[in-house]
Amino acid sequence: MVTTGTVVMGYAVLGAATDPDLKPPGVLLFLAAVLVAHDGLLLPLTIGAGALLGRYAPGRTRPGVRTAAIVSLAVGVVALPLVLGYGRSPDNPSVLPLAYGRGLLLVLAMTWTTALTAMVLARSRSCRPTAASRQAADGDGEHD
Repeated sequence: MVTTGTVVMGYAVLGAATDPDLKPPGVLLFLAAVLVAHDGLLLPLTIGAGALLGRYAPGRTRPGVRTAAIVSLAVGVVALPLVLGYGRSPDNPSVLPLAYGRGLLLVLAMTWTTALTAMVLARSRSCRPTAASRQAADGDGEHD
């Protein structure tokens, strides 16, 4: 995986370096903005939300709730510009033509439904008595 990532990044850097329209100050500004947004906003929000969920979510549901919350945050960050319509122009209806708000709600609903289903299944599996516990309750498994 590291090798694949390195090759892909090398290809991207090589492609950018050989692009005659490349404007290095703009690229550096963009990369700095991404770094600041990630480390200054997204990362603290994720850590804070994880800490709050760890404090208030019941023990058995905590992993499922945390996972669904992180997925929801990531999907929300990616979808927000589309939902808000940044880049949409009235004279070109083919730019951002879909109902992105509805799509975001559907993805979030499916994320939380999947997490809830996984938590219910995990709980039902943990509540089932095992064969050993049934034998112990029956008196070493011998019946008259």
